[in-house]
Amino acid sequence: MYTLKKSLGQHFLKDESVSRRIADLVTGRPFTQLLEVGPGGGALTKFLKDLPGIDFRAVELDREKIDWLHQKYPDLKGRLIEGSILEIPVPFQGKFTLVGNFPYNISSQILFRVLEWREQVECMVGMFQKEVAQRVAASPGKKDYGILSVLVQAYYQVEYLLEVDEDAFEPPPKVKSAVIRLLDAGNPYGITDDRRFRILVKAAFSQRRKQLRNPLKALFPPQVLADPLFTRRAEQLSVREYVDLIPLMS
Repeated sequence: MYTLKKSLGQHFLKDESVSRRIADLVTGRPFTQLLEVGPGGGALTKFLKDLPGIDFRAVELDREKIDWLHQKYPDLKGRLIEGSILEIPVPFQGKFTLVGNFPYNISSQILFRVLEWREQVECMVGMFQKEVAQRVAASPGKKDYGILSVLVQAYYQVEYLLEVDEDAFEPPPKVKSAVIRLLDAGNPYGITDDRRFRILVKAAFSQRRKQLRNPLKALFPPQVLADPLFTRRAEQLSVREYVDLIPLMS
C-alpha cells in the first residue's frame, strides 16, 4: 500500500460514487486530451485512463504514489508525469481538459496555473475546498466575490456542481468540499492587457472594505478617481466594469 502525506495535503477520495460522478462530469462534453492532477491512489484515474480515443496523462509529485500506480495499473507506463502541476511545462499540444481532486494547500495556485494555460485548457473539472469553490463561482455583491471570481470569470464560464462531505475522503479533511467546472469562454470581454487587468483586480481587493479610490489611487489620475464609481467597494464591480477601467489607468 502507500502512505498519506500531510505535508502534500493528501486527502484521497474513497467514495466510489463521487469518483464516478466526477468522471461523468468530465465526459459530459467532447475532448481528446485529458490531464489528471494528483492521481494519488487512483480513485479517479481508474475511471479515466481507458476512455476510448482519449490521450490520458497524469501529473503526480509523490514518487511513492507513482510507483503504486505503476504497480496497480501497468498500462499507465509512459503516461505519468513526475512533478508539480505548478512547475511542469504544458503537457499537451493543442486543447485539453484538466481534472483533479486538488490539494487544498495549493488550490488557488492551480487556478492561476489554469489561467496561465487558458489558451489550451478548454475545460477543468476540479474538487476544491468548498470555500474556494464558492469564491470562484461568486457573483458581484456577494461576500465570497473576490480576486479569483473576477480573474477566472473573465475567461471561463463557472459551474458550481456538487458538494462532497468530509467522510468521502481518507483521511477526512476538516472542511467540506465542492466540485466546479470551468468551460472556456474565450476572451468575451476583449481584454488586451492581461497583466494590467491582474494588477488592477489585485489592487482593488487589497482593501476590500474601503472605497475603491483608496486602494486604486496609485493606478489612476485624480480626474478619473473623481468618478462616482470609485466610491464603491471592490466586490460591487462586475468583470465588465473592471475591464472597462483598464484603458483609464495611469
